[in-house]
Amino acid sequence: MSTSVTVDLGARSYPIVIGSGLLDGGFDLSTYVVGSDCLIVSSETIAPLYLDALKADLGDKSITSMSLADGEAHKTVATMELVLDKLVESRANRDITLIALGGGVVGDITGFAAACYMRGVAFIQVPTTLLAQVDSSVGGKTGVNHPQGKNLIGAFHQPQIVLVDTDTLATLPDRELKAGLAEVIKYGAIADVEFFAWLETNADALVARDAEALGYAVRRSCELKAEVVAEDERETGRRAILNFGHTFGHAIEHCQGYGEWLHGEAVAAGMVMAAMLSDIDRDDVARLIDLIRKLGLPAKPPKIGVDAMRNAMSMDKKVLGKQLRFVLLEKLGAAYVSSDVDADRLSLTLEVLG
Repeated sequence: MSTSVTVDLGARSYPIVIGSGLLDGGFDLSTYVVGSDCLIVSSETIAPLYLDALKADLGDKSITSMSLADGEAHKTVATMELVLDKLVESRANRDITLIALGGGVVGDITGFAAACYMRGVAFIQVPTTLLAQVDSSVGGKTGVNHPQGKNLIGAFHQPQIVLVDTDTLATLPDRELKAGLAEVIKYGAIADVEFFAWLETNADALVARDAEALGYAVRRSCELKAEVVAEDERETGRRAILNFGHTFGHAIEHCQGYGEWLHGEAVAAGMVMAAMLSDIDRDDVARLIDLIRKLGLPAKPPKIGVDAMRNAMSMDKKVLGKQLRFVLLEKLGAAYVSSDVDADRLSLTLEVLG
């Protein structure tokens, strides 16, 4: 049983297919492979678990596969070049389809390689982590980190399909599951207060891996992201609200060293900082903090220092005209982007929480 959410981008539209048992022959993925050949890019952890199951969905396609090292620390140009080397070595043509099997790091690297190889080839997302299923696999953002900042090198390149088998969450470590829930919270906070309230009610079920609760959280998150992406594919306007908590969160990741704090953990603390910077009811801030803590996520960043945080934030992709722009809340369920932030309030937020 599966459901489908469409990312409506005209000729580049694609489905997000969500369900249980979609791997191991449970879904005909071969119809989304452009030619006869595909390269599956996975990770050292995920390939032993799901590579054979994915192959069963690809029928008689000619399959090559490779595994990358795990972790955000390996989300680099050098790692992406390994994928390009594999494509060249296998003499892949423009009708090759790359398939990303894994979490956000694998998806971002594979998508970027697909965007670059022969100026763009097809790719498919098969995310296996909650964070990738609800966020990074959807919307066409691909890329790698630079020593000076997160996701500074990349391209917009939309997939053919996003195939989400929620059964893969069963093998996800607790810490990774909770990190993914941070992005789920984000959608309620920026766009759907009723969904936020549902998360408050169902927090225990989500942490306990209740299949029905997780399935709904994934579907609703994808619906909300698909709606925003369809309106603003290349982040020239409203799509920037999807970065709620990320200006602070990316700075935390950079200052701590990629992988020390998981992306979702940094975003969780970053959302609290952004909420405190917003001109909203303090009760709404308290609700956000309570939900973050209830889902086992950090509501405060590590002690980094104001100067280090400011320096890291200066390389944020939302900076325009050398001005920092923040995603702020009008209220729970509604967000906006602003560069008109009171300097004293920002300093206080960094001093109190950073």
